Parts: sequence; C-alpha cells; structure tokens
Amino acid sequence: MYTRKAFEKSEYLTKWDSIITSVEEENGNFLVIFESTIFFPTGGGQNCDTGTITSPEKGSSAQISDVNIRDGVIYHTLENVRGDFQPGDKVTMEIDWPNRFDNMQRHCGEHILSGAFYRLYGGMNKGFHMGKDFITIDIAFPHEDPYQQVTWEMAEAAEADANAVIQSDVPVTVDYFKTRSEAEKMPLRKALAFDEDISVVTVGDKEHPMDCVACCGTHPSTAGQVGLIKIYKIEPNKGMSRVFFEAGGRAYAKYRDQFNILYDLGNRLSAGYEDILSKYDKQVRRNQESRDRLHRLTQVLVSQKSSQILSDLSSVSECMLVYEEDLFTADDILDIGKIIEPSIKGLVALIATDTNTVFLFSGGEPACGKLVKEYASDFGGRGGGKANMARAVFPDKSGCKAFIAAIDPLICK
Repeated sequence: MYTRKAFEKSEYLTKWDSIITSVEEENGNFLVIFESTIFFPTGGGQNCDTGTITSPEKGSSAQISDVNIRDGVIYHTLENVRGDFQPGDKVTMEIDWPNRFDNMQRHCGEHILSGAFYRLYGGMNKGFHMGKDFITIDIAFPHEDPYQQVTWEMAEAAEADANAVIQSDVPVTVDYFKTRSEAEKMPLRKALAFDEDISVVTVGDKEHPMDCVACCGTHPSTAGQVGLIKIYKIEPNKGMSRVFFEAGGRAYAKYRDQFNILYDLGNRLSAGYEDILSKYDKQVRRNQESRDRLHRLTQVLVSQKSSQILSDLSSVSECMLVYEEDLFTADDILDIGKIIEPSIKGLVALIATDTNTVFLFSGGEPACGKLVKEYASDFGGRGGGKANMARAVFPDKSGCKAFIAAIDPLICK
C-alpha cells in the first residue's frame, strides 16, 4: 500500500530508498508499486516526475517514464522493460531534478498569479493546465463583480503584482490536515473539494497571504525561486478569461527567444527598439502602396490580354485557342475568362506555366468540366469545374501539353 511519508518529508528529496511491493504488466509496459515513493504522480494539473530506479544488490537500473495514481496507489511505469526487478527488491529511486524543479516553478507561479487576480479583482481560478508550451488559468468573476473579462491592462497589473511577490521571496509552506474543518481555518482563496487528507499551500504570511489554496502539487520553499512570470495572451473561454503564461526558466527562455526576434527585426529595419513600430508601420504602408499599384497594373494587363483574345476569336477560325501565361495569377485568369466567355464559340485554354494549371473556357459547349473529369487524370492531372469554366493542375508542363493535345481533336471534329 502506498504511503506519502517520503514525499511529505521534503519536496527537495532527490533520492530515496524503498522496497518493491508489486510488478504488473500492462499494454507492454511494466508498472511498479513501491512501499514508499518520492515520485509525484500526474495530477492537479501538473505532470509527473520522471527518473530512475537502481538495485544496488543486482546492479540493474531502469528509467521511470510515467507515474500515475489509481485508487490511492501510485504506479511507476518502466517503459517496455522489466529488467531484474522483482517484488521484495530493495531499490534506490532518483528523480530527474531539472524536471521536478521546472514543475515546481510553474506550479507555484500559477498559485502566485492566481492569487494576484483574486486579490486585485476578485477573479477566481476555475481551471488550470500546465501544457508543454504554456500554462493556462481560466479566470471567472462573480456576477456582482464590476469586472466581466480580464483586459490586457488588468493582466499587466496582475503580472506586475505576481512578480513583486516573487521579488519579495516570501516563504512557500505546505500544511497537512486530516479533516475539512481543520483546513478551513486557513484563509483559503478557493473552497475545498476534499473532506480529508488535505494539503494547503500558502505563499507568504499565513495571516495575510499572497495566496492560500488546497493543492497536492510540488512547490519551491520560497517565491523567489519561481524567478519570473510572464503573460502572453488572453482569450475568452466559456464566459471566462483564459490567461496564457509561463513561469520560471521557461518564462525566461520564451522571453529570450522573443527578444531575439525583436532584435533581428530591428536590424532588418535598421531601427532601434524605440522606433521599430514606426519603421514597421512605414514598411507596411509602402507594401500596401506597392500592392495597390501592382493591382492597377495587373488590371491593365488583364484588359489588354482579354482584348487580344477577343480579337483572335473574331479573326481566327481555330476551334480551340491556346495561350501560355507566366504573369497572371489564377484570379487574373478567371477575370479574363469572365470577359471573353460571352464571345467564345469553341474553346479557349490558358496555361499558367508557373503552376502547370490549364484553365478551360467555353460558352458551355463543349463542357469544360466534363473534359477535365474524363481526360485530365490520364496525364496526372486533377481538377474540376463547370460547363463554361474548369481547371486542371498537372505535375509538370508536359502533362499540360499532353492534355491539350488529347482534347484538341475532340473540339475540332
């Protein structure tokens, strides 16, 4: 049977001697149960500890890749390997400390930030998730509260308050209570969800805490060890505000990466930090002006090409006219098709050579879509369309030409 005595003794324990009580196989993995453990199981929004177990007597060791709790029993997963481990073996377990401390920083950071939203605005944390790339908390406000959603200004204030708590390096303590009535004497931020075996985490003084809430996760002994909290985004979620943030070493790493991007952007724009935005806005305006000018020029070319095709339709007797184009986009070609369609007697094919796409236009007969459906696949093409317009994309230029050569006799028969 699992006991918490080792884990409760100190969250800073990295090694612990224990005895294997059971080894079970499940889905190709081996699940080990110990008499006592320092491995934290997945739960309470936090990922589990990982690490190793070693048998000094047998000289064997194995990686613990997952730890979970079911019906009060903690199972340690030896992924795809059992080794020499048997019930009754004395082993030394060692946790992966960087992984543990990462979880401690992030989980305590969540407490501190949630406490800030609660103290400043009365916002209640209704949901918490420690994901791979960020942490989220869902903040809700009582109906009578003047606040409805977290604004960016509110988030900045809560972030500043949370980091002030970190800088003050107040103690983080854990108290254990056997009953709800004992635990409820603490100044809890959130109502209890358990009736017994309750652990309460307090950040700061217990009379006037920065945060105080029931929690079974791992936390550092002081707030200063969290290092940093940074909020990245806020979005509405089921009537609440979902706050995305990071804490600890991950917050620093993300800030560093984002600053490096800002630094590179400044170099590309030949701008200092203070005028990056103005330089960027100026570049955006220039790009928009260039796009507008390009659009006007393209419309002139579309008009000229349409006039050429209309002239050819009136003066040339071919059943199918074929044009290769390398300047026009698909939308440009479709604009040309709208202009020439009323004057087409046979078939007009425009080939966009940069994408190996054939556009077919007719007055409805021959049916363009039918031609694509029946013949394009013979040459590796795929596409579709209507009677008066269709398109087919081919893997190469030769496929385009082979398709045109195949349908030409059908049009002119």
